[in-house]
Amino acid sequence: MVYNSLSGKKEVFEPLNPPFVGMYVCGPTVYSDVHLGNVRTFVSFDVIYRYLLHLGYKVRYVRNITDVGHLENDADEGEDKIGKKARLENLEPMEIAQRYANGFHEVLQQFNLLPPSIEPAATGHIVEQIAMAQKLLDNGLAYEVNGSVYFDVTKYNQNHHYGKLSKRNIEEMMESGRELAAQDEKRNPIDFALWKKASPVHIMRWPSPWGEGFPGWHLECSVMGQKYLGETFDIHGGGMDLKFPHHECEIAQSVGAYGKDPVRYWLHTNMLTVNGQKMSKSLGNSFLPHELFAGSHPLLDEAYSPMTVKFFMLQSHYSSTLDFSNEALKAARKGYKRMINGLRVIRKMTWQDDDGQPNEALQNQVEKQIAACTSAMNDDFNTALTIGQLFNLLKKINSLHSGQLKFGELGEDLFNRLKQTYMTFVEDILGLIEEKPAGFDELVEALMTLYREAKHAKDWPRVDEIRAALKENGVVVKDMKDKIDWAYDES
Repeated sequence: MVYNSLSGKKEVFEPLNPPFVGMYVCGPTVYSDVHLGNVRTFVSFDVIYRYLLHLGYKVRYVRNITDVGHLENDADEGEDKIGKKARLENLEPMEIAQRYANGFHEVLQQFNLLPPSIEPAATGHIVEQIAMAQKLLDNGLAYEVNGSVYFDVTKYNQNHHYGKLSKRNIEEMMESGRELAAQDEKRNPIDFALWKKASPVHIMRWPSPWGEGFPGWHLECSVMGQKYLGETFDIHGGGMDLKFPHHECEIAQSVGAYGKDPVRYWLHTNMLTVNGQKMSKSLGNSFLPHELFAGSHPLLDEAYSPMTVKFFMLQSHYSSTLDFSNEALKAARKGYKRMINGLRVIRKMTWQDDDGQPNEALQNQVEKQIAACTSAMNDDFNTALTIGQLFNLLKKINSLHSGQLKFGELGEDLFNRLKQTYMTFVEDILGLIEEKPAGFDELVEALMTLYREAKHAKDWPRVDEIRAALKENGVVVKDMKDKIDWAYDES
């Protein structure tokens, strides 16, 4: 089941052309560092992408790069944000775009996100954007004024519903639009630009049938979605802030050009808050990923690793508001380390033919917990519920590791399915990885060898010394009945 923002309800996911799934996610505008709201969106859709692949679908995941057309205040007037940055730094606009695109990719790699199938840039599709604007002109749903082309929202609304995604009323939008600074060349205040005439000082400009100019912000996604996924495709997503006007305009453009809805399932991630307040630069409570990793923001008590932050995000459903706080991040770090400790254990664990007797009640419980992991993800990609079910499986893994639970109680087939389920969901679907520096395993194993030797010799001062050294490296010793092992410190 998938919650469709367009219908406002959960629907059974049925791809248009199974096993192929087309998924388009609005990517970043590359004029500044990627912020946490972006990261949450891309983390969420990475999990969706991974899960669809796990189910056996052939997914074409398109995530665009906006490198032109995004004007100041997300309006139809003002300077292009990338062009403005280029002017201030005396650089070529594409130098600015490339720098921030590189930074965007570096951040997503730190969160262990898979690359998309295609990552097109708006500047690479100017010809197609001009063609779509011309098609809308030919269809009578756009008009040209002084070298600019605008989409005629009121004319479109005569036969369609502009506002159906964001559940808005066109009369109310018209009224609120009049309160803004009027754009004299528009027929109506809610019309939006498909193509803008470039002013003499505008850096980013291309020739068109209407003179030199540049595409409107909304046009690029309609063009690239249609080019790479078809006139109608399965999933389109982004942050909640894109629902209006960006995604609303996409629907209108595509319906106006091709006569059909472009997307079957609209998915939106929700906003971030900090200690209950909306995250924003003006409030001073907005921090960038690198500030989280370094602990360099005044609101942070300490540094938090990429996987800790990712685990924290996955503990909430993608459509729910997510509140950052030091307490929540510290709790997420404990949860992440618990889960990774379980991953370390189960990776090395193999079936043992011990003296355990089949326990039907236990087997039924584990069967249900394994099935519940899939059920949770099938319920609108609910990672929060999935993590809860994985922790239930982790209890069984830890009991097997400590010897409290016999392998025979589960049976070989069920043990192997428990192992495969845990590893697959943690690594392949949630995309969590073990964070450790280079040479970490060698260092820990060397200290553990010394620890075992000191304990065998009953050199207790040496035992305490080595235990303390391991603790300083984030490792705790596990002295069990028949073995000595180590785990990441969860405190």
